[in-house]
Amino acid sequence: MTEQLVRPDPISGFPEWLPEVRLVEQHWLDKIRQIFESYGFCSIETPSVERLDVLQSKGETSQEVYTLQRLQADAKDQTDASLGLHFDLTVPFARYVAANAGRLVFPFKRYQIQRVWRGERPQEGRYREFTQCDIDVIGQDDVPLHFDSELLRIVVEVLTALDLPAWTVNVNNRKVLQGFYEGLGIQDTMAVIRVVDKIDKIGPDAVSDLLASDVGLTADQVSATRSLALIRGTDSTVIDEIRALGVKSDLLEEGLTELGQLLDSFADLPAGTVTADLSIARGLDYYTGTVYEAKFLDWPGYGSISAGGRYENLTGSFTRKKLPGIGLSIGLTRIFAKLVAEGLIQTGPSSPTDVLVVVPSDDRRIDAQSAAATLRGRGLNVELYHQADKIAKQLKYASRKQIPFVWFPPFEDGRDHEVKDMTSGEQSVADPAAWSRA
Repeated sequence: MTEQLVRPDPISGFPEWLPEVRLVEQHWLDKIRQIFESYGFCSIETPSVERLDVLQSKGETSQEVYTLQRLQADAKDQTDASLGLHFDLTVPFARYVAANAGRLVFPFKRYQIQRVWRGERPQEGRYREFTQCDIDVIGQDDVPLHFDSELLRIVVEVLTALDLPAWTVNVNNRKVLQGFYEGLGIQDTMAVIRVVDKIDKIGPDAVSDLLASDVGLTADQVSATRSLALIRGTDSTVIDEIRALGVKSDLLEEGLTELGQLLDSFADLPAGTVTADLSIARGLDYYTGTVYEAKFLDWPGYGSISAGGRYENLTGSFTRKKLPGIGLSIGLTRIFAKLVAEGLIQTGPSSPTDVLVVVPSDDRRIDAQSAAATLRGRGLNVELYHQADKIAKQLKYASRKQIPFVWFPPFEDGRDHEVKDMTSGEQSVADPAAWSRA
């Protein structure tokens, strides 16, 4: 009886790459990690799973949580029934800080690069498994305002280092929004924030309609809210535009001061790098101050590639200590997958190997192994060919994997080692204890 084959199709929403593409992604991860650490952020890793009560503590995406269950689990065994895969890194981080607050040094500056899972419908820019790169600064009682600027500079540095297509970082302040709406006499300011946050997806006219029909704003309140949301600017002159709308409140003034200071701190950056966008709301309830969102300029309908903001009580579900902070997330998979789809990823070799050591014959395998070990000991990535094939076949293998150098150990006693540059075709005598690829 012939065994039925299982189709090897990849699963929708779970990206996977060929080796040469994965090498580029790993290079990106190395760059991001290096930049995070250059600012003094330390790495942590939390489990892939959390208790469901932890994951649901913020209530934002509980319907997207993948729960954990063993295929052959005993119906009476509920060991894993209360566990789910984390859908972001923010909630696990909040739980981690609350659990370890007595052993951490504050302000605690952490970065976390891990995969997360969301049970949503796969589409462009949205995946069921993806990698997030998060950084946060969390403090006891207070986090100085200059960290708002520092984190934004970090994301600018990362996006620049990755040499991405044109992008901008849009900034706003939730105090400006909430204070402005309160100044208009609006009671449920969060309802307004959630609607305004949809302006990129549905447009200002649809937002105006929803503010009237669903939130119950008056025509004057809708008009003022819309006018605020359409303000854009790259420097603190936007503060004057907001004040010109004639709305007043203490919270609004506090937010305008913070937003103005933030914009002034970026005066040295290239024009257009940071834009004040008064429609940026970030609908999550826990944001309380600065919020930001980076997007590609050439694909305005594509989702944000980085986002974050300031929060006052992210750990409030886990501890009574006041632990405010500010954080941002870079959507590595969302960025990378878009560039792959657009043909903008420049791939190279499909292997990290610097040198392939050929095996002249079975009798000479020990010599080949010794040469490979010597080269590895000097910091090179070295692959030993897997069998004593014809030399032409071993060279073809190196060529297909784009390995830049091929090493020939002595084919006979008393002969020299030689190395071949696969790009130039030149072959010369070399010593494995002294040779350099430079």
